[in-house]
Amino acid sequence: MTAYAQPSREIRRDGVSVTGRHAFGGRTLVLLGTAALLGGCATTSVQSRVQAHAEGNDVLWLNRVTYGITSSTLGDYRQRGRAAFLDAQVRGADATLPAEIAVQIESLDIAHLDPVQTLSRVAAEYKRINALAEGVDKEQARKSLNEQGNKMAYEARRRELLRAIYSPAQLNEQMVAFWLNHFSVFEYKGNLRWLIGDYAEHAIRPHALGRFRDLVLATLKHPAMLQYLDNAQNAVGHVNENYARELMELHTLGVNGGYTQQDVQNLARILTGVGVYSGGEAPKLKPAWLPLYRQTGAFEFNPARHDFDTKTLLNTRIEGRGFAEVEQAVDLLVRSDACAHYISRKLAVYWVSDTPPAALVERLAQRFRDSDGDITTILRALLTSSEFAASLGKKFKDPRQYVVSALRLAYDGRPIANAHPAVNWLNSLNEPQFGHQTPDGYPNTEAGWASSGQLSRRFEIARALGTASAGLFEPEDGGGAKAGGFPQLASRMYFDALEPLLSAATRRALNQANSQQEWNTFLLASPEFNYR
Repeated sequence: MTAYAQPSREIRRDGVSVTGRHAFGGRTLVLLGTAALLGGCATTSVQSRVQAHAEGNDVLWLNRVTYGITSSTLGDYRQRGRAAFLDAQVRGADATLPAEIAVQIESLDIAHLDPVQTLSRVAAEYKRINALAEGVDKEQARKSLNEQGNKMAYEARRRELLRAIYSPAQLNEQMVAFWLNHFSVFEYKGNLRWLIGDYAEHAIRPHALGRFRDLVLATLKHPAMLQYLDNAQNAVGHVNENYARELMELHTLGVNGGYTQQDVQNLARILTGVGVYSGGEAPKLKPAWLPLYRQTGAFEFNPARHDFDTKTLLNTRIEGRGFAEVEQAVDLLVRSDACAHYISRKLAVYWVSDTPPAALVERLAQRFRDSDGDITTILRALLTSSEFAASLGKKFKDPRQYVVSALRLAYDGRPIANAHPAVNWLNSLNEPQFGHQTPDGYPNTEAGWASSGQLSRRFEIARALGTASAGLFEPEDGGGAKAGGFPQLASRMYFDALEPLLSAATRRALNQANSQQEWNTFLLASPEFNYR
């Protein structure tokens, strides 16, 4: 485990000081660290240096397959070996969380919310507030309800972060984040703040390593997606095309997926009646429609709102028969060559390269087609490919990957008590969970994140983590004693696993550190740590 200590001017390895001999002030520290980070990320020195290590390098491999090494992860890997470790991760490794983290998650309100009851309660409260006369009472009621929604959204972000940091099932956690971004929803639309926790927990998480078809259907039937992309308002005679368009363009086929505007219109007609159930009695329906009515949790298919005329989608005739049309349409989308290629390329961008080799994408697309969209089959092919091995150490971390990997390295399994600092760091890095307003999600490429402002902010986060506890161990409610100390990153794990990967320039920067805190900062801000 990583040690924690009060300020020290020496960094020691086996009893020998390895601290540099040059002191410098705070402003020089920021300038030096930022320059090292910007310079390293702006050149190809990192890429050329790690090329020699990429083949068979355990640490680089682990830093890609997981959110970053910890002593526990490294020990598990060494005990199992690469093949068995990967097999366990692809199968959804034991996701048992540390007891303190499990208790934190279980104590969250979102862990016990029922979406139907929540939607009913929130709708009733909005109705009550709107009926109030304008004045202080109405303003206070609005503020209180808004704060409740913000609390639910924060809890959803907190839960996802805690699992990403501490779950042994690291591949699964990365894929949960990947799919949450692929099927992106925006917390500030409608009642989504109360729903995003349930969306992550029940629409995304159970299917992150399953079949792509099941994932599409789970998101399609969740009230968060139906509200976000307006399908809750989509009805015969009042067709809304928003969700139909994004279902094809962003979720399944891609912008060049071979569909037409008529396909969008017809898919929207197929999706009429797919909406949200927020409690109360079932709708009164004609006897012929009663068998077609569906309601599960907060999902509802209301045949009275559905267009039963025959449609044509992707050159396929679809007879009007209710929700079965939706299932047929999803099958057409996910089993198309366009979908296999689009999803395979997006996975390759996340895991391998901003510009993945066409041959790799085609092999993955073939695995997609042969396995009927089995995500684990595609991941096995991807993570054992020569292209994956050759790319290790060259993929720029997005903000979430950076923050989570920094916390994993800095505190090496020590449970944090307060997620607010980490959530705020992601906000300041412009990648808050559930915070992307448009449905295309955040970029998975270096160009999306490697601006000078972004990298300077990463240096500030590295300094906050490296020089103090940053409030991570103080109670969420602000009460109790403040926890001091800072991480001792110059551990045996560092010397055994990380130091051999550092460039001469990074080692020189570390040797100029005047204290353990400055040394920590330089390591977390180094070019090597910003790549995976």
